[in-house]
Amino acid sequence: MKQVFLSGRAVSPSKVVCIGRNYVAHAEELGNEVPTEPVVFVKPASAIGNVLHSIQDEVLHYEAEICFMVAGGQLVAASVGLDLTKRATQNRLKTKGLPWERAKAFDGSALFGEFVPCSSSEGLSLVFSCDGVVLQQGGCELMLFSPEQLLEEVASFMTLEDGDILMTGTPAGVGPLQAGGHYRAELRRGDELLTSVSWTAH
Repeated sequence: MKQVFLSGRAVSPSKVVCIGRNYVAHAEELGNEVPTEPVVFVKPASAIGNVLHSIQDEVLHYEAEICFMVAGGQLVAASVGLDLTKRATQNRLKTKGLPWERAKAFDGSALFGEFVPCSSSEGLSLVFSCDGVVLQQGGCELMLFSPEQLLEEVASFMTLEDGDILMTGTPAGVGPLQAGGHYRAELRRGDELLTSVSWTAH
């Protein structure tokens, strides 16, 4: 079973539910319409990895996100994660009106830091950097749909098992990963660092 960690304890999610285009600036940078309802797609548990690859058949793009663990139908913990994307494949599929799984749900396409107890999205923000240069930053206040709204929307049509992960979308600044780059993602509440994770891209 693929695992993530909550306060040092291993958890095995059954799936990762992802939200697309939840920041206006990110939707615009990729030339997408700003949605009037959440854009939802799913990564299987097999997508969870712990090695940051810069290439898998093609160059991978990073999308840093604020993530939540769900239990008992509630948001119970938060972390930062990466939704890795085969952008060329995604663009090809989108032009044909086809699903995105080949570009989004491949093995190793979801990476996470350690989750920490957290029941509210208020004041949460992320910072994602490479070799000390900030690539992405943004907070829940910039989201079109809050994590609480997303939880309610997803739960209206899909059963969320305890331990499942909700990825809430990425702020502007996505781009290709660079082999050898030292990447760091931080989850903050105001000036307080709640959790962080670092990877070196292979």
